[in-house]
Amino acid sequence: MSECPSAKVSPEEPLAEVAYSHDGTLEGLLSAVFEAYARREDPQDVAREDSLQPRLGQTVRHIETNVEHAVRVQRGIKRTCGEAAYDAVMHASLSDDPRAGTVVYRFVRYAMAQNRPHDCSKCKRRYSCSGPGSGKSCPLPMRRSVMNDIAHPAVEPLQRLVRAVGNERHRMIQFLRFEHLENGVWLARCNPSASVVPLLMDWFTGRFNTQPFIIYDEVHHLAGVYEGRDWYLVRTDQLDLPDQAIDEKLMQAAWKRFYRTVAVESRYNPELRRQFMPQRLWKNIVEMHEDLPGTELARSSGAAAERLWRG
Repeated sequence: MSECPSAKVSPEEPLAEVAYSHDGTLEGLLSAVFEAYARREDPQDVAREDSLQPRLGQTVRHIETNVEHAVRVQRGIKRTCGEAAYDAVMHASLSDDPRAGTVVYRFVRYAMAQNRPHDCSKCKRRYSCSGPGSGKSCPLPMRRSVMNDIAHPAVEPLQRLVRAVGNERHRMIQFLRFEHLENGVWLARCNPSASVVPLLMDWFTGRFNTQPFIIYDEVHHLAGVYEGRDWYLVRTDQLDLPDQAIDEKLMQAAWKRFYRTVAVESRYNPELRRQFMPQRLWKNIVEMHEDLPGTELARSSGAAAERLWRG
């Protein structure tokens, strides 16, 4: 009797120990979620390609970004789980945490399963169904939101990421400093710990009205560009910008003088300031430049501009 050769696993056969990598965008992450359902696989890890650390014996699939698939997942989450669930997915996907992709994927799996129509005759949560012992499926308007399951292991990590991203967005709103360029555009550079530029654009367009501006994320190499009517995102490693406007140095000197004037010297508390204004952000906050190490040369040019302001 001849020995039976070991069966080879075809690329289309579902794998038990598999990880998905994507390009780091929201579209890439949702494409990975789509592939998991399409292949009937349950990947152990879903992460950006540059941060994935494969486990021993794990197969890695690189998922190409497919916008059509991503839109289908987006619509499915909104239709089945609601707008709040999709907003949480979108916010969590912007986190720099290497586990963010896996957390989002686990949440989507849980949320879609919880909101799938099912037999409620033996359901412990009869208050959310069509009635005890009815044997009918849950009607869509009666389904509860999984966002309320704050202690569930698939929901709590996502909520934590959403809070962290929201806090970073709030810091950027407070500490973004715009400079005026000679072509009339206003530019703000930032170095956030999450890719929050997409969450900032609507807030600032509502305040700049028709004034063009650019917010450039130096960490994630992402620029939000507003042309006066609509905004869009551009991925770039560098910006080719015109010089500052003639009066920009003068305005910066005036702002620094105002900052020092309103400060109460007797209540100076550097530890508290670092708590509310993280030092990693100081290089893009104009009034903090003189407090950075190695800025002695910059102070002399700032003093010259201040003399112009004083007349």
